[in-house]
Amino acid sequence: MGKAEIFEPAQGMSQCFARERSVVSMEEFGDGNVNDTYLVTCGHERVQRFLLQRLNPAVFPFPRQVVRNMRIVTGHVSGRLQEEPFCSCLRWKIPHLLLTEGGREYAVDSKGHVWRAMTFIEGTETFQTVRGLEHAREVGWALGTFHRLIDDLPMMGMKDVLENFHVTPHYLERYDRIFNHVSPGKSPETDHVRKFVENRRGVVPLLENAKAQGRLRRVPIHGDPKINNILFDLLSHKPVAMVDLDTVAWGLLLYDLGDCLRSCCNPLGEETAHWEKVRFDLDLCRSILKGYMASPQRCFEEADASYLFEAIRLIPLELGLRFFTDYLEGNVYFKVAFPEQNLLRALVQFRLTETIEEQARSLRAITGDLF
Repeated sequence: MGKAEIFEPAQGMSQCFARERSVVSMEEFGDGNVNDTYLVTCGHERVQRFLLQRLNPAVFPFPRQVVRNMRIVTGHVSGRLQEEPFCSCLRWKIPHLLLTEGGREYAVDSKGHVWRAMTFIEGTETFQTVRGLEHAREVGWALGTFHRLIDDLPMMGMKDVLENFHVTPHYLERYDRIFNHVSPGKSPETDHVRKFVENRRGVVPLLENAKAQGRLRRVPIHGDPKINNILFDLLSHKPVAMVDLDTVAWGLLLYDLGDCLRSCCNPLGEETAHWEKVRFDLDLCRSILKGYMASPQRCFEEADASYLFEAIRLIPLELGLRFFTDYLEGNVYFKVAFPEQNLLRALVQFRLTETIEEQARSLRAITGDLF
């Protein structure tokens, strides 16, 4: 579906949430690979802005439940911010759902697509890459703070909208099914990716095996704590929010730490065209972990530390597998600007995995110092 097809209903759907205010402008917002997001500006007695989002049905087959989950998460965090003593000096913010004129948390367009609107957190900025060691430390502190705010989230009231998310064996099984039915074009890149996956099948089940054996426990996690899902205050440069809450669910703490480190310790970023130059930065990793351990989090245990290297290696391997599988399927999950983009994204993640393996001894030393 092209932008022209999406933009027209977006204009109409924005008014559902603007209600009596007039919409004066709307522009595409962010760099998300899944949902379509717009920044809407309303004019009335004073200018107000909010985010409008169409949930991607190919990713979220139960979009109404996604919206309900977000209401539960934001309501819970808002309560913790008011009640917890450690929050008294914490300038933490949380996006809130806006209601339609009929009092609903979502609206549906003529094609059956579900839309929602959220408050826009003003005075903040996001980054695509980490800007140095102090910035990295703040990233780790932000993740740990968010973990504290959701560590008693009533998960029984929520439904898993992305079943098997971060369960790496599930993605390997899907890759095998797709690869056996699709004949990818022969190229040095696809050949490299195929061999890369074959040589690492043995590491795929390590975290899930540890979970099944009771060595690692499940807790509420963010699910997608990459660098551009952390908002930083424009004046203080401190983290003040974590957004994109659709993946909050039960999971291993190591899923979040592995994903955060995967995203933040690649100075070239996820979308670089120079995948051969990608490298996992040990200094950034060390700073993020220091920030995390200095945060108010209270879920990280010695068992997590003992498997942390495995998570750091596994999560970029998992994401690369997901990118390559989507490439084989015709780019139905992740949005792309050109047909080979998901193949290039896979190459970036696999190169990152490779450099993690090359620095295994140093990484194990860093993670071993956490307890």
